[in-house]
Amino acid sequence: MTLVIGCGNLLRGDDAVGPLLVRRLLDRGLPAGVEVADGGTSGMDVAFRMRGADRVVLVDAADTGGEPGTLYRLAGTDVETLPPLEGINLHAFRWDHALAIGRWALKDEYPTDITVYLIEAASFAFGEPLTPVVEAAMLRLVDRLVLDQLPEPVR
Repeated sequence: MTLVIGCGNLLRGDDAVGPLLVRRLLDRGLPAGVEVADGGTSGMDVAFRMRGADRVVLVDAADTGGEPGTLYRLAGTDVETLPPLEGINLHAFRWDHALAIGRWALKDEYPTDITVYLIEAASFAFGEPLTPVVEAAMLRLVDRLVLDQLPEPVR
């Protein structure tokens, strides 16, 4: 089973890109063997939602100072090293923490194939929609996932 998880906060502009991508995939119809999950802002939920998936595609907004709308693709193994835990609490528990904790907690049920897509954000303003440049990047990623990454529907 392939699981696509969209992370982010629907109330903070471009931070909503992950959950909105999940909704777009649902609108298109999911092929057999594909599930989606709105990971929201709860990294701990993401860690345990991955249990038993063969493949996970994780999508979130990024704030690296790069050009808004830039799409970054990372292997899960590149980002699953546990970040520093000083001052960590459940409100600050992110998807990268989820990957690290998930590998430890899920053991044999941890996915063997994880890909992370990050879309460089332009704005995290409260109550704002996606900026046009981030929405365009999200739509390109939806196309990529549907055409290249997800298994074909069973007919």
